[in-house]
Amino acid sequence: MKFEYTGRHVEVTAAIRRHVEDHFKKLAHIFDGTTAWAHVVIDVEKNRQIAELIVHWRDHTLTAKDINADMYLALTRAIAKIEKQALKLKQKIVDRRQGARRTAAVAPTPDGQIKATPRPPRIIAARRYAIKPMTAEEAALRLSADPDQFLVFRDADTDRIGVLYKRSDGNYGLIEP
Repeated sequence: MKFEYTGRHVEVTAAIRRHVEDHFKKLAHIFDGTTAWAHVVIDVEKNRQIAELIVHWRDHTLTAKDINADMYLALTRAIAKIEKQALKLKQKIVDRRQGARRTAAVAPTPDGQIKATPRPPRIIAARRYAIKPMTAEEAALRLSADPDQFLVFRDADTDRIGVLYKRSDGNYGLIEP
């Protein structure tokens, strides 16, 4: 498991790191063999110690936050919340796999009058990229060099988001909010 630490108004010491990593070693049976990473955010406001954990595991994000006068106790309680969420998620995954029935047992016998319904269109996340400030002309130059059909950019003059797309007639279309 990978760990990333952020300290707000406090320095993340080696003892805090060791405390968190030792607790997560006890949870290794839950996160068995899968790649998981945790972001630990600790914050101090007056006499309040705030521990926030964000764990990315199996395409899910588990979050927990706890406030206490003692940082170690706040971390321990937040880790306990993460453990509870991870166990619930793992049980849900196991139940889903074991509860599946064979399609032959569920589906009716075909008599020739069953027609398949077309699948609804799906939204497929292609990629993420940073939106850079540029003018519409710079965006057009960049779009002409790319094989993509559109480009999302932040207008450097107005600081608003714009979408530039290739039209079927060879020109470019600009969508502004």
